[in-house]
Amino acid sequence: MPSTTAITVQQLSRLIGLPGAPLIVDVRIDEDYDADPRLLPASHRRNFKTVSAWANDLAGSQVAVVCQKGQKLSQGVAAWLRHEGIAAESLEGGFEAWRDAGGLLVRADKIPSRDEKGRTVWVTRARPKVDRIACPWLIRRFIDPDAVFLFVEPAEVPAVADRFQAVPFDIDNVFWSHRGERCTFDTMIEEFGLESQALDRLATIVRAADTARLDLVPQAAGFLAASLGLSRMFRDDLEQLEAGTILYDAFFRWCRDATDETHNWPGGAKPS
Repeated sequence: MPSTTAITVQQLSRLIGLPGAPLIVDVRIDEDYDADPRLLPASHRRNFKTVSAWANDLAGSQVAVVCQKGQKLSQGVAAWLRHEGIAAESLEGGFEAWRDAGGLLVRADKIPSRDEKGRTVWVTRARPKVDRIACPWLIRRFIDPDAVFLFVEPAEVPAVADRFQAVPFDIDNVFWSHRGERCTFDTMIEEFGLESQALDRLATIVRAADTARLDLVPQAAGFLAASLGLSRMFRDDLEQLEAGTILYDAFFRWCRDATDETHNWPGGAKPS
């Protein structure tokens, strides 16, 4: 009989990158983590020994708990969370099963240090169009769901990065930026180790729209038009980011699940 308190690798993989994905909590011991310091997308490491202290931080969330093999640690933490009224499941087979199935894994050494509330903080130029919406979308869906994004005047990005311990992106002469013909979104996918067919498809659309090479893929012109339209709809960059996130969610689902689907108007029967 299937477990009612566990989620399978296949089930979780279908949720990764989607707005309804569960919060993923990694409770592997340091020895196991150090042997393979990668993380499931958008996951956060927690100490299983102190679950009673941090359980309330997850109140109201759907949670998937990961340990090395899906046994005592993740099952125990998930059970404790359920005791606290939190919907929690353990990942069947744990990290090893996810890794062996070829599930997406994030290079933890590339994730910036977090602030006192456990969030990564990023800064870039104000008035985003394409890349500066694409990158926050990728970070919140695959790296840090609670990431903070600061949009400031272009000339102030380096100083804000320094004063607020924020990571600058999509500006000249920083690590997280364009490289040759590839845009910052490409850089993040590569550096975080997130290559997948769906993300590669989306990256091509983003690159084509962001670098004025609309001939790369047929979706680029419409994607750019939608992005520019959103930039005209909102004065507040954070409101634009929230609206743009829906656009990226939709294109990601198309890239993952619907590239072969077509749609035609169901015309009526021809007159006899």
